[in-house]
Amino acid sequence: MRLYFRLLKFIKPHIWILFLAIIFMVLSAFFDCASLTMLVPISDRVLGQQKIVFDRELPLILTRVIDKINATPPLTMLNISVVCVLIIFVLKGVFFFDRSYLLTKLSQLVICDIRNALYKKIQNFSLEYFSHSVTGHLVSRITYDVDILQGAISVSLTDLVYQFFMMAFLSAGIFYINWKWALMSLVIFPLVAYPIYHVGRVIRKISTQAQEKMGELNRKLFETISGVRIVKAFNMENAEIGKVKANNFAFFRIMLKLRKRALILGPLTEFIGACGGALVLYYGGREVIAQRMSFGMFILFLGGLLSLVRPCRRLSEIHSINQQGLAAAKRIFDVLDAPVKITEKIKAVELKSINKEIIFDDVSFAYDDKLVLKNINMRVKKGEVVAFVGPSGAGKTTLVNLIPRFYDPTKGRVSIDGIDVKDATFKSLRRQIGVVTQDLILFNDTIRNNIIYGREDATDEEIIKSAKIAEALEFIEALPKKFNTNIGDMGMKLSGGQKQRLAIARAIVSNPPILILDEATSHLDAESTRLVQEALDHVFINRTVFVIAHRLATVKKVGRIIVLDDGKIIGEGTHDELLVKSSLYKKLCELEFFA
Repeated sequence: MRLYFRLLKFIKPHIWILFLAIIFMVLSAFFDCASLTMLVPISDRVLGQQKIVFDRELPLILTRVIDKINATPPLTMLNISVVCVLIIFVLKGVFFFDRSYLLTKLSQLVICDIRNALYKKIQNFSLEYFSHSVTGHLVSRITYDVDILQGAISVSLTDLVYQFFMMAFLSAGIFYINWKWALMSLVIFPLVAYPIYHVGRVIRKISTQAQEKMGELNRKLFETISGVRIVKAFNMENAEIGKVKANNFAFFRIMLKLRKRALILGPLTEFIGACGGALVLYYGGREVIAQRMSFGMFILFLGGLLSLVRPCRRLSEIHSINQQGLAAAKRIFDVLDAPVKITEKIKAVELKSINKEIIFDDVSFAYDDKLVLKNINMRVKKGEVVAFVGPSGAGKTTLVNLIPRFYDPTKGRVSIDGIDVKDATFKSLRRQIGVVTQDLILFNDTIRNNIIYGREDATDEEIIKSAKIAEALEFIEALPKKFNTNIGDMGMKLSGGQKQRLAIARAIVSNPPILILDEATSHLDAESTRLVQEALDHVFINRTVFVIAHRLATVKKVGRIIVLDDGKIIGEGTHDELLVKSSLYKKLCELEFFA
């Protein structure tokens, strides 16, 4: 029930739509049941050409209506019945459309809000969260799980209330006609409650397995499609096809198991209804034969009772759909409830451009209790270029990621001009910083839109200037559509060097005073490396730059190099100084490669 109430909170902003829909549901259910009452005059007065007989005293208004019908000639009653049937079905159709449209609109709005909230929460997570989460699984929450929830909400809102009113009107009608028959037939219905409850619990469990399997399938699809170049390079197409087929078949088996258990509820409910109908047919038939009740009133009772089977069956189906929805809701709320470890303070300050220095004061950081950085103390003055070198896992990337608060230190603090970065607004902090990584992320969009990403108000002059500084203007101008050229998924239409230079242009279009470079030339050929390096030489001017170096050519030009190993600073100086006093640095230089 807790999950239901949490889902209802998403309905609150659109409560007026639900209110109107409920009104139309009541009217739709009323006219749906009212259509059954036409069986009485048509069966008794028109076709049977006899009077309507009822074995109990009726309210005055119903008595007068029945007397009026009994006094009407059969042919006249036929004409009246035809008109009444048409009016009832028109009204029923109008109210059905109104309530269905409003509930569809409501369910779509709720799902839209849930998907937005889910994506917003994912965007607010720190990078640490993504180190423990699989991208395909997160995408599955936003797509597959939300779609399952959409079905549950749509069905629940559309049918649950409507079928409830249908059952209420039909039950009231058959109890009024003959409460003994109604009680005798309906006492059988609770027998189906336990299997419905039991099957529902099983469905919820299986549905969770299906959602997890879909997340795994999405993960595999995301990996192999985004990494299609590697798949083809190693002739792994058939192997990957086999893995996806295996995952897909496993999902098929789970869904088949789920559907099998859901389908069993319908026939079971119908059988229970048939048992009740058989009892009424036996006892009611005797009453009609004895002429203690007219054929039309008996048909109305039997029709009302059998009509109860439909909402009962539908409610059992809704129960199974709801269990699938609740399983999806739990997985969605697991994400929405996950703590955001890096948050902006309520009274965070606006950080101005760096004027003095960036200080790492006794900084330590741990991933899952594993210490990655240990007591880092460092000052970087405005306009200084600092390179970090060291073996893989030394903590280089983690160290620079603390500046824009992609992570927060486990101990100590990082400050800019004396202001702890934790006290600054995210926007003002990250506005000061440009980032270029070796793992390029470009979007399936135009060159222009990739450059201005994060700075959409950039002028044409600024865009061209940033492209020129990044040594990208020449290749852009050679393209048929120039800055309006679409670069494809992940920049597939560009070479490695072109993508790197485009990423550099994106980083500098807003003219950030601080630049973080996670070696922009590590995966490039000699010519591309030369061009990117020339671009970086222009970029370094009048900026505070942090360079994670993977190649010897990069660090030779840097005046200050910091050597990291096992999360600690073990050496600092120029290239020539470190060759003498740092054995690790000398070893890395001999290899001419930094991991």
